[in-house]
Amino acid sequence: MNDDTIRLATVGRILRRRGRLLVVLALLGALAGYGVSVLMPPQYTTTASVLLTGGQWDARGLATQAEVANSSVVLDRTADALGLPGVTGATLQKRVSAAASSDGNIITVSGTADTPKQAQQLADEVARQFVAFAGQVAGDNSGSAAATQADQLRQLVTATSRRITELAAGSNPGQTVESVQSRTELEQLRTDLEAAMNKLDQSGPAVAQANMVVMGSAARPTGAAPPTRTQLVAGGALLALLAAVIGHLAAARVGRRARSEGEITGALGSVLLGVVDVLDERGLRRTGGRGPRAWLRRLLGTDTRWDVPVPQASGDEDGRRIRIQRVCARLREQLAAPRRLLVLVPDGDPTAARAAERLAAEAGEDPRLRVWEVSAARPVVPDRAAESGVVVVLSAGSWTAGELAGIAEAAADAGHEVVGVVIAGRVRDRGARPGRPASEEVTPSLPVGEYVRGGSA
Repeated sequence: MNDDTIRLATVGRILRRRGRLLVVLALLGALAGYGVSVLMPPQYTTTASVLLTGGQWDARGLATQAEVANSSVVLDRTADALGLPGVTGATLQKRVSAAASSDGNIITVSGTADTPKQAQQLADEVARQFVAFAGQVAGDNSGSAAATQADQLRQLVTATSRRITELAAGSNPGQTVESVQSRTELEQLRTDLEAAMNKLDQSGPAVAQANMVVMGSAARPTGAAPPTRTQLVAGGALLALLAAVIGHLAAARVGRRARSEGEITGALGSVLLGVVDVLDERGLRRTGGRGPRAWLRRLLGTDTRWDVPVPQASGDEDGRRIRIQRVCARLREQLAAPRRLLVLVPDGDPTAARAAERLAAEAGEDPRLRVWEVSAARPVVPDRAAESGVVVVLSAGSWTAGELAGIAEAAADAGHEVVGVVIAGRVRDRGARPGRPASEEVTPSLPVGEYVRGGSA
């Protein structure tokens, strides 16, 4: 699989064959998400809107006002107005945000707090302090210049009024129509100037305060802001599930197990004698072992390989027996005379163990085979006695080239020659013949073959 493209069918195989393990990991991820939600209490967020009047504002002006709302001065004033313990302008930096709306001259102020009520109070207070500070800034910026211009304007109006009086006094004092009309127009001009000055004095201080309006109180939030506890739990479960699937794919991608016939025979330094088919049964797919670890592996389903190919459909029992007889015939061709051979089976390969049993039963006395389970990690092969060679039976894709080379070296250290290699393959029974159950295997008793678990020689 290390050279294959990862397909959707591969992910489906992981989900089917590692379902219990994935469920346990997803539960652990959900539990981790719940723990994070306990450490991070829920937060509530609401917004308040401030309308900027005085015509259409450009993008730069709106961005400037948003920065003013986020300024430390506004936040410090908000913290002082709220009067909550432990709440300062610095702590509000992460809880308050302001942004310009694209719908119009609106600044949206958002506040986040531990409770819905506190979030509403925070957003409303920030909006009020923003309007007050912006008005103060506008008044301060225009105060000195406006005061100077107003004094100059008053002086100009006073001089103009004095000049109007002089013109009125210097006009023809008679009672002609022209003189009366001139004095009337001059008095009307002076009255208009005084009225304009009065209106300017009244409207000047209020201009800066009237260009921003808080558009009502912020709505009290009804739900927590993301990520909520449910989202954290679901996210933890999904993250653990994805990590487990990706881990399986990565492990299979970098796996170094020998899968092809050439890799297996090259690692063992021998030739391939053939393939022995074994019916796929639940017991054959599980590795041996006892104790808590083995029980845990069986509980989680990790005692079965997930990356082995799906068993192909096979013929009837007679066809499988013919294939075994052909392997035995090739084995006899390798021997000059009937001899005893040792059949090495890697420990933890139940398919190979079953194939070795059938091979020993079918071979009979020519040659006489003795099955020996050997540890792939630390192989121990009995010294040469009655046997004059070994046959290695194993499943493809279960062992690395280094492990197979170690078995070959252990056999050579014991004085054995690797006569050949037999690959055990799992198959599905296509159908039972009439009068014979599908699970029935025509396997004679083993009066001649011997089965020994590896250990001491």
